[in-house]
Amino acid sequence: MTPQDERCASTHRAARRWAAADQVPVESDGLALARSVNDHVRRTGKHFLPKRMLSRLSEIRHRSAADLPFLHAFLDCLLDRHEDRFWNRTYLSLPVLELLLGERNCAVSADRMSALLMADVVRFEAGAAGGSREGPGRGRPSAETVSTRLRHTLRFIAQGVGGSGSGSGSGSGSGPGAGDLPSRLDCGGGSRLEDLVDHLPRPPATDAWAWFDVTVQPVYVLHDEYFFIRVLQAHEMLFTAMAEHVKSAVSALREGYPEECAERIDDAVAMFERAAGLFRVVATMRAEHFSTFRHYTQGASAIQSEQYKRFESLCGVPQTSRLHSTAFTSVPAVRAEAQAPGHDTVTRAYLDLRHERGPGGAAWSRLDAALGRLESRHQRWKSAHRGLAARMLGDAHGSGYTDGVPYLTGVLQNRLFWQLPLPLPLPLPR
Repeated sequence: MTPQDERCASTHRAARRWAAADQVPVESDGLALARSVNDHVRRTGKHFLPKRMLSRLSEIRHRSAADLPFLHAFLDCLLDRHEDRFWNRTYLSLPVLELLLGERNCAVSADRMSALLMADVVRFEAGAAGGSREGPGRGRPSAETVSTRLRHTLRFIAQGVGGSGSGSGSGSGSGPGAGDLPSRLDCGGGSRLEDLVDHLPRPPATDAWAWFDVTVQPVYVLHDEYFFIRVLQAHEMLFTAMAEHVKSAVSALREGYPEECAERIDDAVAMFERAAGLFRVVATMRAEHFSTFRHYTQGASAIQSEQYKRFESLCGVPQTSRLHSTAFTSVPAVRAEAQAPGHDTVTRAYLDLRHERGPGGAAWSRLDAALGRLESRHQRWKSAHRGLAARMLGDAHGSGYTDGVPYLTGVLQNRLFWQLPLPLPLPLPR
């Protein structure tokens, strides 16, 4: 029996013991089982898990909901295909990541989480370069491509650990000189890369945060799907942070402070600038490899991103045509929030305060400029997304059953603050 066959058999035995037990083992939080299953997933792809194993894990999931929330969330993601509910949230293991964000004893901001996710990309690539069994390593790109990928990734991390929004929680600090990470990268030697890993931000050293290691569940076995999942997760965390900044901006307007609102809007602008760096990371992936593993991701798409739509609908209620488009029908919970009578937005709060106080003043000029920056940055982000999709997808349809690149082209002119008398955004880059 090969080592891989033995590991597979071990996972089967663990699942069988759990499924056969009368109750969830009191002494276990399920992490050992999750690690064993996740190791199997990383070697075969979630799409190819044996049905017998999946059936046993489904039994365990139905018994673990109340007592073991992390195991339940992990299995909720793992079993999405088996239970015919595969979509963006479960493909990206967001239920597990959101539990980690909600940890009261070790709070970590969504912005900080994005840095931790991308730091894990560096660790993954370092492990693959050193011949570790972290992943299958199939189709690993050239050393030059990996170097470019790491450089962009390290810039993103450095912006996070050095910026005002890094908000680390207890135990989640980084090594000395973390803000200088890009300059530490030495393309010429693996030992230097291993040394650099010691300076990366680390997840908190708590029992709950040990679940961070099982939040990548690739559907296939190509090397690049690992970092692709982490990039999408980081994007979700940035939009979570943006939504919080915009909520704070609404509160500032309701309290009569347009200057403070402008500061919160500029915080969101900074998040968009960081998000642009993630597109540069994705651009290091070969289109043919992306096409191979996305064949197994049909049904899961970024169009289902709840946090992006939540951010958008907090800026202003989208026009009726957009609310009835696939963009919002794909996220019914957020669509319901946007249409609820009490839903507040920057646009509504802005118009109400301007009606109360009248136009004019330096505070309003500063706020208008901040809103214009956010509008412009959003447009540029969409344009970059469309350009990258055109390179990766070509004429192929999107994995969320959209038209792909034509869909992204059609939404370029959607505006966040379409009801406000703001200057038009800067022209879209060609």
